[in-house]
Amino acid sequence: MAKRMTGRTSSPETPSFERAIARQAAQWLVKLHDTPVSAADLDACARWRAAHPEHERAWQRAEQVSSKLGGLPGGIALQSLNRGSRVERRAVLKTLLLLMSAPVGYATYRTLPWEQWSADLRTGAGERRTVALADGSELILNTATAVDVRFDAQQRLLVLHAGEIMIRTARDPATAQGSSRPFVVRTAQGNIRALGTRFIVSAADTHPTMAPATRVTVLEHAVEIRPAIDAGRTRVVEAGQQVSFNGSEIGAPQPADRYAAAWVDGKLIVNAMRLDDFVAQLGRYRRGLLRCDPQTADLRISGAFQLDNIDGILNALPDTLPVAVLYRSRYWVTVIPSPTAS
Repeated sequence: MAKRMTGRTSSPETPSFERAIARQAAQWLVKLHDTPVSAADLDACARWRAAHPEHERAWQRAEQVSSKLGGLPGGIALQSLNRGSRVERRAVLKTLLLLMSAPVGYATYRTLPWEQWSADLRTGAGERRTVALADGSELILNTATAVDVRFDAQQRLLVLHAGEIMIRTARDPATAQGSSRPFVVRTAQGNIRALGTRFIVSAADTHPTMAPATRVTVLEHAVEIRPAIDAGRTRVVEAGQQVSFNGSEIGAPQPADRYAAAWVDGKLIVNAMRLDDFVAQLGRYRRGLLRCDPQTADLRISGAFQLDNIDGILNALPDTLPVAVLYRSRYWVTVIPSPTAS
């Protein structure tokens, strides 16, 4: 069970603390593009990134910023990294920090982790948790999930900040004096209202090249989706369907993945899944950085895998695919082409 951690959410000191993390991320980025870089440096950076979600998000932001400057070390603004000039290095750090602190992007990115860390219910990497709610409903949290529970006289509300949940709703016990309170799951993209049902909600994908979207898979009965921006646009999704939606649009219903709920039993079941997607799924259940080399991304994999043994899955990959698993450290792993593949 993960230990509960509390972040500062409204203190005037929060911006300076978050800027300190941004500075640490920029310093690590500069350090790892110096030459030579030791295995100890790589391991220390990976441990820093894995120590807190805010660290990893700051690192990702720093990498995005550096790529916009032309990449490391190729961009004009970053060519000074290997010259050894302390003044030039300070200039690079200042540039990274200024861009990371821009109102669009970083201002949004820096607030979400504190909501996650201060959430009523949380799970760590590789952890799952089942919770009986006050109304008798059952809530199951998948790996790296954060949820606030806000039940009052008007509604039964779950706020999903990150991760994935499955809900089995119960009849509202507070119905003696009137109609039952609606059961609603809220994400950044909108509301999902249960219509007496069992369903899965996966929070927004935060990949920098993808628009954020919430995915809903209905296992029993139905739900009603209402986007946050265009609240007048609603859609009822029936059992056996899944839908992705953002703040203003709802995608067309698709047949539900028959194995969408396998994670509840600690399994990942895939059929001809791209290897990069498969590795991304495994990465949700493991601390540290887990990547797939682009040269192996198009390979396909099928099977049923136990989520409580991610390293065992990785170690077995070379037995079935022309790949190797490169451990730069315990926290930095990459699936690469097999050196012996023809």
